[in-house]
Amino acid sequence: MSVLHGNLGPVDPPLDCPACPRLVALRHELKEVHPDWHNAPVPTFTSLEPRLLVVGLAPGMKGANCTGRPFTGDYAGDLLYETMLAYGFADGAYEARPDDSLVLKDAMITNAVRCLPPQNKPTGPEIRTCRPYLLSTIAANPSIRAVLALGRIAHETFLSALELRRADFKFAHCAQHSLPGYELTLFDSYHCSRYNTNTGRLTTEMFRSVFDKIRIHIP
Repeated sequence: MSVLHGNLGPVDPPLDCPACPRLVALRHELKEVHPDWHNAPVPTFTSLEPRLLVVGLAPGMKGANCTGRPFTGDYAGDLLYETMLAYGFADGAYEARPDDSLVLKDAMITNAVRCLPPQNKPTGPEIRTCRPYLLSTIAANPSIRAVLALGRIAHETFLSALELRRADFKFAHCAQHSLPGYELTLFDSYHCSRYNTNTGRLTTEMFRSVFDKIRIHIP
C-alpha cells in the first residue's frame, strides 16, 4: 500500500498568513472589534501518534476563530467533543475554552480551511489554497488510519488532496470508503452544526453511528 511520506511543507499556516485576501480582510476587521479573539488561522489540535483525523470545514466566528482551538466555543464542538469523549478519543472535560482540561487521545482535529470565511462559506480558490496544509498534516502523521469528514466539502477536499476521483467516493452520512493506494479509510458524516441538528438532518444517534463504525476500524 502507498502512503504519504516526508515533510511536504508546514502543517499549519502562519498566524499572519496573507494567502487569501478576503479572509485576511475579515481577520483584520474582526481584530478591530474583538482584539482579544484569536482572529488568525487555527492550528490543528492533536494527540501523539493519532490514528483518527477529523476534518471540518472552517473555524466558526465565535468558536475556533475566537478561541484558537478547532470546534471550541460553539455548538458543533459541544456535540463533537461529547461524542469523542464517549468513544475514548478524548479525555478530561470540555468547557468550550482552550485552557480547559480536554485532551485528545489517538486523534487529531483540523479544518479544510484554517481561517474564518464570511458567512461560513469558503470559496473554491480559498479551499484549494489551504489544501497543501491538509496534505502536509496527513504526511506528517503516518499513524492515521481513519479520517472522519464532517460534511461534503471536507469530504471532497480530502479526496482532492490525495488526488482521488470524487465520483468514485460518493458522500453520504455514515458512508465508509476504503481508499485504494492508501492505508486510510474515509468515514463521512453530516456536519455537527447547530443548523443540522436543529433541522433534524443530524441527530446525536446518527452522529454516534458513525463513531460506532470508526471504533470497529480502530479498536
